[in-house]
Amino acid sequence: MKCAARHSKKPLPSAKQWRFSTSATVFRNQPGPLLSGEDQLPAGIQLLFLIKVFYCRWIKFEEKVEDGGERWSKPHVTTLPLHSLFELRTCIRKGAVLLNLEAHNFKQIVEKVIEIQIEKQAFKPELLKKLTYVLLLKPYHHATKSQLKLLFEMGVSPCLKNRFKKKIPAGTEVANILVGEVSFLEKPFIAFVRLQNSVLLGNLTEVAFPSRFLFILLGPRARLKAYHEIGRAMATLLTDELFQRIVWKAKDTEDLVAGIDEFLDELTVLPPGKWDPTTRICPPKSLPSPQKRYLTEKRCRWRQIPHANGNKSAVDDRQAHGHQFISEELEKTGRLFGGLLKDIQRKAPWYASDFSDGLSLQCLSAILYIYLATVTNAITFGGMLGDATDNMQGVLESFLGTAFAGAFFCLFAGQPLTILSSTGPVLVFERLLFSFSKDHSLDYLEFRLWIGLWVAFFGLILVATEASYLVQYFTRFTEEGFCALISFIFIYDAVKKMLSLVEHYPVNWEYKISDITLYSCTCNLTETGNSSVLNQTLFPNLSSFEQQSDVEWSNWSLLTKDQCMQLGGHLVGNSCNYVPDITFMSFILFLGTLFCAMALKTFKSSRYFPTGVRKLVGDFSIILAILIFCGIDAALGLETPKLLVPNTFQPTNPKRDWLVFPFGANPWWIYLVSSVPAILVIILIFMDQQITAVILNRKEYKLQKGAGFHLDFLCVSLLMIVTSFMGLPWYVSATVISLAHMDSLKKESTTNAPGEQPKFLGIREQRVTGLMVFILTGLSVFLAPVLKFIPMPVLYGIFFYMGISALSSIQFMERLQLLLMPAKHQPDFIYLRHVPLCQVHLYTFIQIFCLAVLWLIKSTAAAIIFPLMVRQGMSESAQDLFLCIEKLLLSIAFYLYLYNP
Repeated sequence: MKCAARHSKKPLPSAKQWRFSTSATVFRNQPGPLLSGEDQLPAGIQLLFLIKVFYCRWIKFEEKVEDGGERWSKPHVTTLPLHSLFELRTCIRKGAVLLNLEAHNFKQIVEKVIEIQIEKQAFKPELLKKLTYVLLLKPYHHATKSQLKLLFEMGVSPCLKNRFKKKIPAGTEVANILVGEVSFLEKPFIAFVRLQNSVLLGNLTEVAFPSRFLFILLGPRARLKAYHEIGRAMATLLTDELFQRIVWKAKDTEDLVAGIDEFLDELTVLPPGKWDPTTRICPPKSLPSPQKRYLTEKRCRWRQIPHANGNKSAVDDRQAHGHQFISEELEKTGRLFGGLLKDIQRKAPWYASDFSDGLSLQCLSAILYIYLATVTNAITFGGMLGDATDNMQGVLESFLGTAFAGAFFCLFAGQPLTILSSTGPVLVFERLLFSFSKDHSLDYLEFRLWIGLWVAFFGLILVATEASYLVQYFTRFTEEGFCALISFIFIYDAVKKMLSLVEHYPVNWEYKISDITLYSCTCNLTETGNSSVLNQTLFPNLSSFEQQSDVEWSNWSLLTKDQCMQLGGHLVGNSCNYVPDITFMSFILFLGTLFCAMALKTFKSSRYFPTGVRKLVGDFSIILAILIFCGIDAALGLETPKLLVPNTFQPTNPKRDWLVFPFGANPWWIYLVSSVPAILVIILIFMDQQITAVILNRKEYKLQKGAGFHLDFLCVSLLMIVTSFMGLPWYVSATVISLAHMDSLKKESTTNAPGEQPKFLGIREQRVTGLMVFILTGLSVFLAPVLKFIPMPVLYGIFFYMGISALSSIQFMERLQLLLMPAKHQPDFIYLRHVPLCQVHLYTFIQIFCLAVLWLIKSTAAAIIFPLMVRQGMSESAQDLFLCIEKLLLSIAFYLYLYNP
């Protein structure tokens, strides 16, 4: 009879997600004195001192007790002699198999197992006491703590002493493997037990988890090594996910044997002369899922279907490699505001948890990190808006708009992890609109107000007609192109601003040490009255004659730069404008912050310090990097450029008010003509917002609370009304800062088996971090005395880091690196298994070409059409509108491969 799991077409459902902590116990016979005290040895073994020692343990990978018995080995992949698996198969067939045994403690289990063996006449009745005594010996667990810590823990409960329990996930059950040799047996004593209900077995287990399975193997002497390998084979099987399913559903011995055969079918054998068996194989970073291993028939169909083109259902994991499936958020209802109502119904049950889930220390780190990025971004765009609009919109308007728009969006949007910001295309439009208004004698703010009202009106129409469902046609090509360009812009701007420091703080490249006598800087006081004031200030105790005689030398030798400026003088000399070390120090701060942030972020996966410390440092990596280099800057005392925040609450341009009146300044026909540029703006806003929303709601982020494309766009449309009336900048989702926000909120498993890589669990979805970021942004005017100590090069380094982090999340960078790698050194990416390398390179070159075109467009006044260039085509249907160019590019890349397999 074969196991049902072997032939079923469906994967075996497991009642629970079971994980096994398996430990192997070895009985060692050592010559020694008789046991003293009340313990009495059964007859026949009085010359042996039996020690029940735990030798190995498995959570997911094997750990052995090192020589000396004071520490466990590094977790490693189990390597078994092939013969041990065949011997284990024989043991299962010949031994006692007790399935669904009812027992409440280890003593009852041992008694029932021995009784059944004796009833089958496998052993003589007189061995009952000896077997019972041996199996019930108190186990010896290896101590892995210092003597001082053990001294402090004297008298503490064994369960409290065991810190190892924290590494094991809740719900874990233990499988105990007891193997050894004794002198009174002539043939092996073998038993496999599955309990009806898991029970705590006291000191038998190293951790206080209930046990479900036991495997006992006691045999004659001289074969301890063989017994040990059989025990390791059983432990390896019990930690295999597929065998766990089989052993849970097994009804008899044949089912267990079939499970071992299933394991042997997948076994890989290494030749003994090609590797060192003593080498411990490190655990891999990722493992195939049990579902992929089990579905053998589907794997065969995958091999039969060339490249799985044309049929989306042919490959289960195609969606995981960039294909955007149609989720419920993008289903069209056919009713006015139907999608919006579904978004509200979907997000409303989560609203309370959006605030309770933000009560985490990780959220504090995210708040500080994104706040500094948002403040710097607001200052940058505010300054550029001020230059483009004659300060009709400046830094203070940027701060106020960012705070209000961001807080409103985080409170009511469908995806509160999104960070709003001004964008490059919007800045270009503002510059063009201001120039047009100035050339035609129009009031810029009123003209802009009506454009904003039309944009909001068109936005409401798009929300009502569920236009957001079109984002389902955005694929990897579009997402990567958009994300890569924005990331490169962040990197480029950070470097550009650092290079601009050379103009403000010049470096004396032609300095020669021999010309030091030629450099001078003196204070020139053109008015004689200043000399008198100077002498009275510096030498009040001297007589008038002495002050007059000293005036010549005191003017030049004793005045500092500040005193010279205060007394109305000016500096004269070829070294007066030289500022030592500012530029080089700024680059040290810039690069130091960048590399420090990267190093601290990866510190979480290092080997140093306990897991809790590494996690804390990783979560606060950006803040720590900023604080470290702010401290270095303060300690050195150089006048590096600092973060300057407005400290007064008034419009940047005194000619304007906080509210824009919609009538009177422009002709009446402007109110209607404004709809024409509003069409261009609404397309820009729609594409910019929705492409970012698609990137943030990718399946690989494992978001649990769903998206809200229609609700998000409604919030953006309503904000257009408010910001237009107040003369504040227009806001849309910022791709790079939003990705940085999500990256700072990643959740990883905390209970990982030794050797197991932390698993990505998803994003901490909540509204607290975004809300607090924008509240702090609004309060930045009052925090100016503190923020002025932050050097701008430090913040530029964070901008550079954000660009690199966003690039690392897209597959385009992986394929870009493949261009520089020989084929034999390339990583084992899934797409390289099914697509020829030349076609992969061709696809990458097409993306590079498109990015180059977009970059050229961005550098000109045509940057306003950037989102349109990402997605543009001409066709009759809406789907063809979004797919035309992409399908053309993909057909060029894969034509030969698809039609000539």
